[in-house]
Amino acid sequence: MATNATSSLPSGIVRYEDYQAQQKAKPTNENMGQTEFLTLFTTQLKNQNPLDPVKNEAFVAQLAQFSQLEATTAMKTSMQNLVSSLANDRLLGATSLIGKTVGVPDGPVMVTDTTVSQGVVNAPTGADGVKVEIFNDKGILVRTQIMGPQPVGDVTIEWDGMNDGGTAVPNGAYRYVASVNSNGTVTKPSVNTYAQVTGVTSAGTSDGTMLLEVAGGKTVNLTDVKRISY
Repeated sequence: MATNATSSLPSGIVRYEDYQAQQKAKPTNENMGQTEFLTLFTTQLKNQNPLDPVKNEAFVAQLAQFSQLEATTAMKTSMQNLVSSLANDRLLGATSLIGKTVGVPDGPVMVTDTTVSQGVVNAPTGADGVKVEIFNDKGILVRTQIMGPQPVGDVTIEWDGMNDGGTAVPNGAYRYVASVNSNGTVTKPSVNTYAQVTGVTSAGTSDGTMLLEVAGGKTVNLTDVKRISY
């Protein structure tokens, strides 16, 4: 009949293999915290040699280390609270943008029964010509507009909501793609589209970055907004 070797061991004694398994199962923490430091410090005092106790200088040095650890822990907690408070303040401040119109890089061009979103493209050296292609939400080209020479600065893109056949397009979200010809070089700069802010969030960002939700379903970083208007 087979016997269990473990059951024959005295109480409190475990096999070496079992001890190794127990140690591996224990969570490890390589960083010494305030509790671990205090435990180590008091244990050292309890077990010091009475004939050769800890020198005053060493005792003071260890107390200073403990005080520094305590101060660092308190500072870390304070900084975390400060960051959390600032994030809340930024979120509350950003809510004032709800309902306002902002310039969103490559944002949606919203077409309704009465309005079509404008766009702005920057021409830092002016332009010999600007071509604007307008795509629907399925990526299909619905309209191409050719604009003549443009001065240095922002170039406003306006669209009447008609396709190339002269028929009004359905309401929905569209997209501007601009090609700027300047001194024989063609570039495709980002088009800032005017869109209304519908919400503000910082969810999903590890650093508390403020994100604006705009009409058309796009989410844009607050720092990317180029213009704000009523």
